[in-house]
Amino acid sequence: MSWLQRLREGLSKTRENIAKSVPWNRDPEEVLEELEYALISADVGVEATQEVIEEVRASGKKDLREALKQALVVQLEPDLLRAKLRKVGLFNRGNIQKTTIEPAGQVILMVGVNGVGKTTTIAKLGQYYQSRGKKVMFCAGDTFRAAGGAQLGIWGERIGVPVIQGPEGSDPAALAYDAAMARKARGMDLLLVDTAGRLHTKHNLMEELVKVKRSIAKADPGEPGEVWLVLDAVTGQNGLEQAKKFNEAVGLTGVVVTKLDGTAKGGVLVPIVRELGVPIKFIGIGEAATDLQPFDAGEFVEALLG
Repeated sequence: MSWLQRLREGLSKTRENIAKSVPWNRDPEEVLEELEYALISADVGVEATQEVIEEVRASGKKDLREALKQALVVQLEPDLLRAKLRKVGLFNRGNIQKTTIEPAGQVILMVGVNGVGKTTTIAKLGQYYQSRGKKVMFCAGDTFRAAGGAQLGIWGERIGVPVIQGPEGSDPAALAYDAAMARKARGMDLLLVDTAGRLHTKHNLMEELVKVKRSIAKADPGEPGEVWLVLDAVTGQNGLEQAKKFNEAVGLTGVVVTKLDGTAKGGVLVPIVRELGVPIKFIGIGEAATDLQPFDAGEFVEALLG
C-alpha cells in the first residue's frame, strides 16, 4: 500500500465526518454553511474556517470541493509562505512548496507531554534519516521515566544507532551536554535528543527543558538547530495549548503530529501551523516505521477530502 493510500486510511475518521456533514450536490451557499460547521467540528478553528470559506467563495469555482482543497493547502503553510501564496495566486498549486525536512544544524531536541509517543517517534526519525545516508545517534534524555532510557536503547540496538545513556534519575542537561560532545567527537551527522514528557503547566519542568537546550548550546555552539514538538492529534485543541507553552519556553522550529489515525479531529493541523507560525515536519498514522512520513500539505488535503 502506498503512503497516500495509508494516509487516506489513517484520515478516514475525519474525512467521513466531513463527507457526512456536507451536501456537495446542493445550493453552493448551503454547501458552504454546512462546510463551515464540518471544518469547525474537525478542529480547523473558527478563524481559519472563516478564511477558508471566504476564499472558497471568492475563488468563483463551481467545483467547491477543489476550491476547498486549495484553500486548505494554503492554510497549512506557515505565515510567510501563506502570504506569498496569496500574493502570487492563491489557487496556483504549482506555487505550493514542500516544507523542508532537512534539519537546520545537527542536533534536534525533541519535546512534548507524556504519552505522545516521543521515544518511538525518535526511533522512526532515526530510521528515516539513516535510510537517507545520515550517521545518526540518539541521546536517551528521558532519565525521569522508569526504563525511558532503556526503551530508546533497545530501539538503537535494533536499528543500529548508537545511544548516549545515563542512569535513571540522572541530570538530563548533563547527559545532553555529553551527547552533543560525543556527536562532534564521533563525526555523526545528526543527534536526536529525547526528553522526559512533561506537563506544559509545570513551570519547574519547563525550566529544566530550557536548561537542556542551554547545555547543548554550550557543548556545540549554534545547536540545537531544531526543536521539534511531538503532538498527539487525538488531543485536538488541547494539544494546541500545549504547543504554545513549549514554544514560549524553548522556541519550536517544527511539529511532528502522531496518531492521526485515531482521531476525527485531523483539522487541528491548521491551527497548529497558524498559531505557532512553524511548519509541521512529519505526520504519523500508524505503528510501522514507514507510517511516519514528511508532511506535505497537498498530499494531506488530498487524502483528507479525496
